[in-house]
Amino acid sequence: MKKLLIANRGEIAVRIARAARDYGVASVAIYSDADAASLHAEMADEAYGLGAGRPAETYLNIEKILGIARRSGADAVHPGYGFLSERAEFARAVIEAGLIWIGPAPEVIDALGDKVEARRIAEKVGAPLVKGSDGPLASAAEAVAFAKEVGLPLAIKAAFGGGGRGMKVAYRIEEVGELFESAVREATEAFGRGECYAEQFLDKPRHIEAQIIADSHGNTAVLGTRDCSLQRRNQKLVEEAPAPFISDEQRDRIHDAARAICAEAGYTGAGTVEFLLSQDGVISFLEVNTRLQVEHPVTEETTGVDIVIEQLRIADGLPLSTQTPAPRGHAFEFRINAEDPGRGFLPTPGHISLFRAPSGPGVRLDAGIETGSDISGLYDSMMAKLVITGATRAEALVRARRALAEFRIEGVASVLPFHRAVVDEPDFTGEDGFKVFTNWIETEFRGIAPAPRVDPFEGGLLHSFIEIDGKRHMLALPAALFANVAVPQSIGSTRPAPDDDAVRAPIPGTLQKWLVEDGATVAEGDVIALIEAMKMETRIAAPKAGRIHVKIEAGSSVELNAVLATID
Repeated sequence: MKKLLIANRGEIAVRIARAARDYGVASVAIYSDADAASLHAEMADEAYGLGAGRPAETYLNIEKILGIARRSGADAVHPGYGFLSERAEFARAVIEAGLIWIGPAPEVIDALGDKVEARRIAEKVGAPLVKGSDGPLASAAEAVAFAKEVGLPLAIKAAFGGGGRGMKVAYRIEEVGELFESAVREATEAFGRGECYAEQFLDKPRHIEAQIIADSHGNTAVLGTRDCSLQRRNQKLVEEAPAPFISDEQRDRIHDAARAICAEAGYTGAGTVEFLLSQDGVISFLEVNTRLQVEHPVTEETTGVDIVIEQLRIADGLPLSTQTPAPRGHAFEFRINAEDPGRGFLPTPGHISLFRAPSGPGVRLDAGIETGSDISGLYDSMMAKLVITGATRAEALVRARRALAEFRIEGVASVLPFHRAVVDEPDFTGEDGFKVFTNWIETEFRGIAPAPRVDPFEGGLLHSFIEIDGKRHMLALPAALFANVAVPQSIGSTRPAPDDDAVRAPIPGTLQKWLVEDGATVAEGDVIALIEAMKMETRIAAPKAGRIHVKIEAGSSVELNAVLATID
């Protein structure tokens, strides 16, 4: 390959552009209008616009992306993670266009990306498994029937997704139907396909995974394990390598199962085989992610292997540069998301007025933003990843406390307060045993105070970009020049005086759906609406009992504190 198109955005696009430079190939970025001032578009050698719109019209638009590949002269495509990274039709389209695809073959993505088929492969090679539905469920009623058959808790999961998107865990039979429909909506938004299946969910499980890389010469290496148990809404917040507090027998079983599953599927490239580990030691295969993982840096830090460059080497037909290495030291990754942990991890899109990252021994930062960046509500909430490495887990924890204390982000709420708290939690530090599990945050974490509300940024510069042969040129004018110019607002953007009868938007986003009819009688605490922001659904509860009067239609964009309805 000579020129690599990066079919993604944010920190992973920056990460891949850096690897391309180290590997000696040029990089091409793509960006939506919302990302016109983004760091990833600036870091690449060339950058081309995708236009305006939601992800389906930009980063999920295969035709647009391949059009840019032709215009730019790119001869290879790296999908990163999320978006189109696990879509076999994208891999096929790339290959049919005569380009090099950085990833496993489309038929392998089909087999392992279909979570139901992946279960069948795992069963064939003898990997440990819990009971699951025989294919996607057709309806909420079918999900309820399956829950009654196998018991609770029940995991409802996107059949063609990953990364926690489109996954819900039901603990009560009354919530199975609603959670199935929510999972379908999230899966459709994130992956373009809404099929969901279900399987038994182990009580208080840990999330353990194995990183594999395989070339086209028959070589497969397992680069060790990771623990990713600290999650909120089934999405990871903290990861570490190697997975601590597991036996050699458990580690070997996970390694062997991961290798066997990938060999059976004919896997090439980088991939991750995920498992759940119950409190009583039961291991169960979860899924295979046929792409680069968000948490790949902790494995890089503990093995010395650049996994992205290995992906490029494999795609170029070269053999692996390593076999299974022994881990060296210990590493943590802290996802730095624009979310308020004091308000249930609500997404907080906005303007970054200060981004001051830590440094020093054992500190690595993979970032997609900087001071002055805007965090859009259209995309995932992750801004950066803080990776801390030490000779031992104890040393890495000491360095993590120091680095997290140094980290400053202003302008939006972030998860930094949670990270600072969790590295002092006995359940996580493990002095009396490692007691974290996948829904520990929701059930055991003592919580922290909400972040102060931040008013929308005003003033500064307004930026515009023009594109000439893939090179972006920035124009900037003081915002004050436009102080008296009317700007279109999102629905509900006016901020009325406080009203005890109002149901307000806790976050900016899209009012996805009303769960009650206009004029209906609701009880305090009833879930009455869903708002989608940063590719996640947030439930809106009635603040009081009474009759509801809807003010904003479903499908509308709303700003923070917008009045969605009143209750009298």
